[in-house]
Amino acid sequence: MSGKLILHVEDNQYNRKIIRDLLSKHSYEIMEAHNGEVALDALARRRPDLILMDVQLPKLSGLEVTRRVRADPSLAQIPIIAITSFALSGDDRLALDAGCNAYVAKPFRPRDLLEMIRGFLGP
Repeated sequence: MSGKLILHVEDNQYNRKIIRDLLSKHSYEIMEAHNGEVALDALARRRPDLILMDVQLPKLSGLEVTRRVRADPSLAQIPIIAITSFALSGDDRLALDAGCNAYVAKPFRPRDLLEMIRGFLGP
């Protein structure tokens, strides 16, 4: 059992369910946030082992939340994987420049995302 805590920041309820189902099958604990402000509130309460960050969010963008996480010494080392359907040329560079450790375009293969997560957190 993993027991690792992952914060999933995603405004689309259907996408949250897909990730929740995938991660719970592999014994990850999941916190969810439906916008950037809720994500920051969640981070103030609990420190996850990894963050899955949608880029396009209401209130605060995923890139802005990432910048704030990187600016906070108590959170700065948390791996962040950007996940977005806005996979235009250069978007990966924007995510990485904001401080994301990796970038995944939607649609993605669940196995690929899981392998990426394990690469950061271990089996």
